[in-house]
Amino acid sequence: MPDPSALEVQDLTRWFDVSAPWLTRVLERKPKRILKAVDGVSFSVSRGSTFAIVGESGCGKSTIARLAVGLHHPTRGEMNFAHGAGRDGRMRVQMIFQDPYACLNPRWRVKDIIAEPIRELGLRRGAAAVDARVSELLGLVGLAQGDGEKYPHAFSGGQRQRISIARALATEPEFLVCDEPTSALDVSVQAQILNLMMDLQREFGLTYLLISHNLAVVRHASDQIAVMYLGRIVEQAPTEMLFRNPRHPYTRLLIDTIPDLEAPNRARQPLAGEVPSPIDPPSGCTFHPRCPHARDLCRQVSPPMVRDEDGRDIACHFPLAAARLSTTPGIAAVSAD
Repeated sequence: MPDPSALEVQDLTRWFDVSAPWLTRVLERKPKRILKAVDGVSFSVSRGSTFAIVGESGCGKSTIARLAVGLHHPTRGEMNFAHGAGRDGRMRVQMIFQDPYACLNPRWRVKDIIAEPIRELGLRRGAAAVDARVSELLGLVGLAQGDGEKYPHAFSGGQRQRISIARALATEPEFLVCDEPTSALDVSVQAQILNLMMDLQREFGLTYLLISHNLAVVRHASDQIAVMYLGRIVEQAPTEMLFRNPRHPYTRLLIDTIPDLEAPNRARQPLAGEVPSPIDPPSGCTFHPRCPHARDLCRQVSPPMVRDEDGRDIACHFPLAAARLSTTPGIAAVSAD
């Protein structure tokens, strides 16, 4: 029996009006300009799992993260969280941001940064109980109790991200939206933060929506992966299935960019060209200008999302043959040690 869903997303769309001011458009006879950041995305996240969204910069993945926590509102479609343990029956959702240097108030001590959501939500009564909870949270993320007396500038990037995680856990969330949580960190520190997040997930039954451009990171940490290109999901599958046998040409090209320690000089298809503008996307399949397998149909008709014989979802008129790609070369992933 499949795990119940923590999040159901249906036809999620977010467009931004980036037009010039009305008078300028009238005088210069320019039309409206609409940026289609997210353009009809659907997926489901199982409770206790990690669902990763990957893609190049500008594909819309961070917009989905902001939609999930209410920083943006959808233009169309739905994003429904399951019932949770919150006082109003709603699932508690929190976010871990990308930049550990910009998301912490430099004028506050660490203990006050972590204590603020506890006080605001009334999760503990009295100063002693709040202080005890802050000390507990610092211990959970691998920091000392005395670190609460320091300011953010006294910590490294990895330590600051641990503080951010402690602040997120202070709200007692069930669902964490993680927007590139390790991209600003050194590789060795990335592994430590990922392992910490996975330990916390196992201990507290957390559900993660993980946003990343790094396929090595998501292979290490995720259960399911959705690959986005220009506002749409082009392939979605369980993690190992996706890496073992990518069917969409874009997925295959992304995987080819990951360093392979076993075959560093292997022949690879380069990912050519720049991502087209989401304001003026190509006709048909939006990937066709960069796709080595594109045909006339790809230039004319947008491919629908279909489920293949393996149970994966894929939007491609001519998916890569499963037999030809049944063995993917070894890929260097972030160490779990």
